[in-house]
Amino acid sequence: MSSNKKYWKSVEELNENSSIVEALRNNEFVEEIPTDEFLSDKDSLSSSSTTRRDFLKYVGFSTAAATLAACEGPVHKSIPYVLQPEQIIPGVADYYATTMFDGFDFANILVKTREGRPIKIENNKLAGAKFAANARVHASVLSLYDNMRLKQTKMAGKDSTWQEADLKIKASLAEAKATGKQVVLLTSTLASPSTEKLIADFIAQNPTAKHIVYDAVSESAALDAFETVYGERALIDYDFSKANTIVSIGADFLGDWQGGGFDSGYAQGRIPQAGKMSKHFQFEANMTLSGAAADKRVPMTEANQKQALVKIYNTIVGGVAAGTDEVGKAAQQLLSAGSKGVLVSGIQDKNAQLLVLAINQKLASEAASTVGSRQIRKGSNEKVTQLIADLNSGNVHTLIMSGVNPVYTLANSKDFVSGLKKTKLSVAFSIKEDETASLTNIAVPAPHYLESWNDLMLTKGTYSLTQPTIKPLFSSKQFQEALMSWTGVAGTYYDYIKANSANYTNGASWNKTVHDGISIGVSSGSSFGSADFSSAANALASSKPAQGVELFLYTKTGLGDGQQANNPWLQELPDPITRVSWDNYVTVSKADAEKWGLENRIVANGGLNGSYAKVTVGKNEVTVPVIVQPGQAKGTIGIALGYGKKAALKEEMQVGVNVYPFYLNFNNVQDAKIEAVSGEHEFACVQGQKTLMGRGDIVKETTLKTYNEAKNSEEWNSVPKVSLDHKEVAATTVDLWESFDRSTGHHFNLSIDLNACTGCGACVIACHAENNVPVVGKSEIRRSRDMHWLRIDRYYSSEDTFEQDNEKKENFNGLFGDKGSLGGFGEMEHAADNPQVAFQPVMCQHCNHAPCETVCPVAATSHSRQGQNHMAYNRCVGTRYCANNCPYKVRRFNWFLYNNNDEFDFHMNDDLGRMVINPDVNVRSRGVMEKCSMCIQKTQLTILTAKREGREVAVDEFETACSAACSTGAMVFGDVNNKESQVAKLAEDKRMYHLLESVGTKPNVFYHVKVRNT
Repeated sequence: MSSNKKYWKSVEELNENSSIVEALRNNEFVEEIPTDEFLSDKDSLSSSSTTRRDFLKYVGFSTAAATLAACEGPVHKSIPYVLQPEQIIPGVADYYATTMFDGFDFANILVKTREGRPIKIENNKLAGAKFAANARVHASVLSLYDNMRLKQTKMAGKDSTWQEADLKIKASLAEAKATGKQVVLLTSTLASPSTEKLIADFIAQNPTAKHIVYDAVSESAALDAFETVYGERALIDYDFSKANTIVSIGADFLGDWQGGGFDSGYAQGRIPQAGKMSKHFQFEANMTLSGAAADKRVPMTEANQKQALVKIYNTIVGGVAAGTDEVGKAAQQLLSAGSKGVLVSGIQDKNAQLLVLAINQKLASEAASTVGSRQIRKGSNEKVTQLIADLNSGNVHTLIMSGVNPVYTLANSKDFVSGLKKTKLSVAFSIKEDETASLTNIAVPAPHYLESWNDLMLTKGTYSLTQPTIKPLFSSKQFQEALMSWTGVAGTYYDYIKANSANYTNGASWNKTVHDGISIGVSSGSSFGSADFSSAANALASSKPAQGVELFLYTKTGLGDGQQANNPWLQELPDPITRVSWDNYVTVSKADAEKWGLENRIVANGGLNGSYAKVTVGKNEVTVPVIVQPGQAKGTIGIALGYGKKAALKEEMQVGVNVYPFYLNFNNVQDAKIEAVSGEHEFACVQGQKTLMGRGDIVKETTLKTYNEAKNSEEWNSVPKVSLDHKEVAATTVDLWESFDRSTGHHFNLSIDLNACTGCGACVIACHAENNVPVVGKSEIRRSRDMHWLRIDRYYSSEDTFEQDNEKKENFNGLFGDKGSLGGFGEMEHAADNPQVAFQPVMCQHCNHAPCETVCPVAATSHSRQGQNHMAYNRCVGTRYCANNCPYKVRRFNWFLYNNNDEFDFHMNDDLGRMVINPDVNVRSRGVMEKCSMCIQKTQLTILTAKREGREVAVDEFETACSAACSTGAMVFGDVNNKESQVAKLAEDKRMYHLLESVGTKPNVFYHVKVRNT
């Protein structure tokens, strides 16, 4: 029998109210350690015989003890599952197929969730899921956790409930119906068959109602032309993989032109296979991603672009002989290519878009098939203009908006605001209490797409589903649910979609469609109709040039149309062309900058400064900083839309200037005036930081002719030579270190093809999300303290080609004189009027003979048998020797604690934002080095999954965040020891080379020589 007697050591213990006993019971140490006395007494410190090692142990222990005593942590209660969901296994990620569409961006994606939290976007790689995620789609998971979201319904600016708002809206609709007054539903492009059916039912019940579609960045000219010729309001879904000759006139199809998403098909034709690759001509004003990738780029004003389009039309359709200039050459090559040629244009003029359709029809272009036309833009400039007139004339009784922010995005937003005040009731369904929602009578919080059910038809014949991956975080109400309430449809929107889906799934079951995220149906093309193309050509040819300079408005890779302006990942993403983050600016050519007295300069701390300029369009003017942009057409300037937002944004995100007021008549080209004003702007530009310029062969390139005709690849992919025993030998044959056997087990390599990389930045954001990379803000970026594990270096060639740059460099004679290296290098630093451009992603090269590993005094960085260069954060003491010894400048130092720090008030500074953090990767602390880990958590998970399932790892099953995000196939990751893997085959390609091969680091990242079809 056990004893339950009470034992005690002193009488004092019998006193239940004794605070002393309680303190003694809970404290490990009876007396406090006198750290203050010891550390503050200089005499005792100087006379102490304590060794350095013992002293550090003492200080480390006492500091920790003092810290624990001084700071009582908050109580965090863990709430266990009462009934654990079957789908959720702690520590194991779940993936859900869904489709993202916000009226501007769209993609077929997988959403990675951990314990019910969406934390990362992946590409859906099933057949038919053709639209990959761009940088903004990858970053959209962070926008879900935006603490500035509208959290509950507001009426007249005060908190309310949806039930109260619903009653008021129904009463207003009934009043409008009874009095015959107009009801308007103003939405972005929906591309949702179920939503459009609900709207049709709503209009049937409310005969005075109408639906107007408004796209912030309009493609109305192309839509109008397509509708005239084919009888349908849609866009061609170009497949550039089917084109041997591509001619683009003002269309940045690798950027956001007509929604983007063309880069995957384009890249297929840009990798030289069997000695062939496509030929790309680009005629444009701004330097764009498409212009950077082109074989032949010609800077042009819009007036000249229109003339070029007419000239090509006359050659292709009219049979007029092509000239010998670049436009004539492009026209002749298009004609020769026939069905393997395609022409696209971004000129916002219906006549121009009619000529595009006529040219592609004459060519019988396979790349411009109307089968599966795009449904992602449906806006009508004419109808939006009429709505503003109706609002101001008092004809609109009730205005209900969803997914639009016209107060911010309309050029004549003042007219819209004045009309808005004349409506009886205005309602906005919005994720944020933005510029528009803050002015309406009722603001309803809309759910994020990751909290919603929806269906989409991005292209004709495809049916995609959007499914929620998390329960709504706030008291949101979906626009479709409201429509069901107003039309008396019972049930949930999920039920409605499910019942409606059978019309589009081509016999596939509902569960399969939800699982796959997409169902492929059958789509027929539209027949080519009649239009007066000759009159269109004449009208275009007689169009007059601008009186002042031509202002080109465009959308940047980071912010797009500005919907995600409060997303710090996107704000910190450097622009691929200018390499500037946290700003928009006016781009001007070097010649114009000198004429107008504008300049850029690098200051002592390495930061970039620029002049200010006043830009005027009509009655609107802004003062904006200047970037001198190589390749900008003379007589033109460019400014990005999507900046200058103020409403529902953290103060740190309120950057740049809003130039939507310049977007008059929805035309992206405006007649403008520009003049220099006083002041100097400080940019956060990373281009001059961590540069590899002058370090030998960084970007290797050749021409397709040389690539095909050279007898030996050494002619265009030479191996650097070093001296061994006074003899010149290949650098790859000698080494300072003894190599280890790397042929057993897995050995990881990453291949990067410079021909396929478009500089889109999707890999940078994917790395951000996967590896909990912190955001440091504009001032830290300016100090060269960005934390990106992966950067995309952008290089210009001062000569016409990189090869001519190399020839000039090799022919320098001495230091001074006409051909001296000092003067010569200085001359090469002058930007060319039309430089060639190359993008090069650079991350930790995971060198097999890594110089960082040999200098670390605490062995924090070491090498694995699998080829990965490890970082043991707990061992790192922040000496930064490794960063100093890295020839690739890819290691990052945590200058501050970026997590839970008011000085860095981004997503890691609030509980909601931290929900995006990947629990498989720890959040690094102040004072440690970090860099690309080659996603070791992903490679190990792949190995363990295969082990658990009792199988070998499948060929090409390994992935990193960057390789998975790369839609062009530029990045390929895998096990080079598996000779069947794609990366092993790429490692044997004759275009393969390593970065700074002469240094002898033997990297596990390799590149492919860029080939230009010049």
